[in-house]
Amino acid sequence: MPIFPSRRSGEERGEQYGSPPPPPGPPPALFPPAAPGTGRPGGPDAGHNNSVHGDSVYDVDRDGGWPPGAPTSRAGLPGAGPQYAPAPPPAPAGDLDEPWQPILIDGAAPGFTYRPPAGGLSYRPDTVCDGWSTDALDLRLASVRGYAHRAEGRPREDDAAAAYDEISKAVVFAVADGVSDARQPHIGSQLACRSAVGELLDQVRASGGHVTDWGKLLGTVHWQLREQAARLLRRQDATVEETADLLATTLVAGAATPTPEGVQVALVSVGDSGVWAIKHGQLYGLSGGKELGSDGLVSSAVQPLPYVPADIRPRAVHLDPGMVLLVGTDGFGDPVGDGRGRVADLFTNELTTPIPPLAFAFTLDFYRETFDDDRTLLALWPRGGPR
Repeated sequence: MPIFPSRRSGEERGEQYGSPPPPPGPPPALFPPAAPGTGRPGGPDAGHNNSVHGDSVYDVDRDGGWPPGAPTSRAGLPGAGPQYAPAPPPAPAGDLDEPWQPILIDGAAPGFTYRPPAGGLSYRPDTVCDGWSTDALDLRLASVRGYAHRAEGRPREDDAAAAYDEISKAVVFAVADGVSDARQPHIGSQLACRSAVGELLDQVRASGGHVTDWGKLLGTVHWQLREQAARLLRRQDATVEETADLLATTLVAGAATPTPEGVQVALVSVGDSGVWAIKHGQLYGLSGGKELGSDGLVSSAVQPLPYVPADIRPRAVHLDPGMVLLVGTDGFGDPVGDGRGRVADLFTNELTTPIPPLAFAFTLDFYRETFDDDRTLLALWPRGGPR
């Protein structure tokens, strides 16, 4: 029985995946090692029960213990289904009386009360956003929980991270989408982003601003995920398949480095998260995203981390003045489609210049009928010259 029944195998798609890369060295643990004889994390709070309603999702922000015999899935939780509460229809975008209602692309946003993420997480916010500028770049980042997860009380499964190296002036970034068929996808995406950004910073600091070893980057994320899966399973190790079952995630990660010729971006993508650009008033895809199947339909097949492609193909992009680079999950890419619809028009118009971080998150939280997945987007604008 395949781990993800809805996903075609790599052989069926003609893809090849390499054997697991060698460990890049002792990975920094997101949680402390297991206490001797317990199989559970150590530390002062070992033995604490983080569960809510009797379930047990491992808390990525707390070093509490894992209760004996606890399940690793929230299936069967009481009250886990959507609960819709009567609500007035949202006001059109721009209505001064209701300025924070979602931007409506089509349809009417369903009226329901957002449910808190279940599972004992100490803190997993519905929405996060960030924004800052360097001498060469403006950056905006947002990740919002999808309407389906808000109704069901599931945590946001997307994540993103970005950091700045003051010496090389490089900006490193990562965007990840935990695969919903996995049992702890939110942990997988967060861990992938943290470990990718950490490794990217190490490489750009050692090389003057450039990523020098993409295999090591993906290998670091691979082994971080397997280390975490072993902790969740309370064993010394975990196979690639077991890790995918728990923590499968897509990833786009890279670095944007100022040079005398302008900002050069290098990145790599695993899975169906993608990269787009806005230039001359048009939004178009650069890499990643959904693939067309042999029948001409968009394929939902995903081959995520911890699986590492045998043929790693990084992408290089030169950020011209007036160009915007977008890195996002399929929650953004699916409604954008081929870049010729109303969602693409919204972002082409709104992102001509950098907007405030809260406005960036608000724009990403648009409503378009049937598109209710989590959405994460990172945008980079080169500074100077025409926009």
